[in-house]
Amino acid sequence: MQMFCDQCEQTFDGKGCTVKGVCGKDADIESLQKILLYGLKGMAAYKSHARRLGKTDPEVEAFIEEALFATMTNVNFDMDSLLGLVLECGRMNLKTMQLLNDGHVEIFGQPGPVEVKEGIQEGPGILVTGHDLLDLKNILEQTKDTGIKVYTHGEMLPAHMYPELRKYPHLAGNYGGAWQKQRQEFEDFGGPIVGTTNCVLIPAARNTYGNRLFTTRVTAVPGTVCIKDDDFTPVIECAKKIGALKPTAIKTSTIGFHYSFLLGIADKVIDAVKAGEIKHVFLVGGCDGPEPGRNYFTEFAQQAPQESLILTLGCGKYRIRDHDYGTVAGLPRFLDMGQCNDAYGAIQLALALADAFQCSVNELPLTLCISWFEQKAVAVLLTLLHLGVKGIRLGPKLPAFVTPNVFKVLQETFDLGPIGEDGRKDAAACVGVS
Repeated sequence: MQMFCDQCEQTFDGKGCTVKGVCGKDADIESLQKILLYGLKGMAAYKSHARRLGKTDPEVEAFIEEALFATMTNVNFDMDSLLGLVLECGRMNLKTMQLLNDGHVEIFGQPGPVEVKEGIQEGPGILVTGHDLLDLKNILEQTKDTGIKVYTHGEMLPAHMYPELRKYPHLAGNYGGAWQKQRQEFEDFGGPIVGTTNCVLIPAARNTYGNRLFTTRVTAVPGTVCIKDDDFTPVIECAKKIGALKPTAIKTSTIGFHYSFLLGIADKVIDAVKAGEIKHVFLVGGCDGPEPGRNYFTEFAQQAPQESLILTLGCGKYRIRDHDYGTVAGLPRFLDMGQCNDAYGAIQLALALADAFQCSVNELPLTLCISWFEQKAVAVLLTLLHLGVKGIRLGPKLPAFVTPNVFKVLQETFDLGPIGEDGRKDAAACVGVS
């Protein structure tokens, strides 16, 4: 396993940098610094969205400065002090996610379940991908009365649960799924696409949509027009020039089980658990990706016992959502809680259930099966560890920047581990079925 030393710009093999007189950094210290740095990057993404909604916190600002310094210095911290900073990053990320959640609700209204049309309808259209709901609102406002339909894509799908966005009748529906399928889906869409956050792929040589791909602010893609001032006129003009899109088949899905809605029906869930109608709750979600092994999450969710609820969020949901899970205790078994940005809600729901049952989160009939890929997933994981949540299973493989010694500490302290090899067997084992 090759690691990179940010002090002397050399690679090393996991035993520590050996450039004498320059660095000599221990591999485990480097590993913890990398975990902290990736957690900070993920938290910064959430913080950026929250700041655009007018939500900031001076304690979070101060921590970022302190923690960034800890990732830069070549002083050999001890493991305990760095692990403390890593867990503190989890606490600060929880505050940051709350800022973002509160900003979403205050500006876009109280979210709730809604049926969404999926597919391309007749007429011109714009496809909006990423996470930034404010960009979507600005596009909707600027396309009023133009005859242009606006579609969400990927992590923008949960935007439909907010009433202040749904009030625009030309928010027509959703098209497409997880980020790794963008190149084909953007090619097939035919109209302009706006990428609002980092999950945007550079078009491949075979793709022809580059001249109709737009980005916002720091989400720049070489060769595309970057919108930096919230004026989406170039996108609108592109949609008008292209004209009507080629319609596709339309299906409907129900999304929008925001944690505030689920807390409103918590008594029903609690009664069903006490009556034995619901025996387990699974959270299966996180980040999706193209590498082999992610079919594990599909198998895991589909094998989950009938007497269970399946919560999901993030683009990992696209691995498990195209299946009829039916109902349990009068509730849909499959509950889409939103974006990866809505991970705060899953945490609040778990804490509320633990309070209702007068137990810890670790004593709940709850299993977290998380697909990870990038920095925001690291930040959420650190928040869960800060809260003392144990037994989390990550996949399809463990982060390469975590050394064996550091992983041993996390395993012994939090029972953190990899997913298994067979999703069907693991789902059954969670509820004691052989």
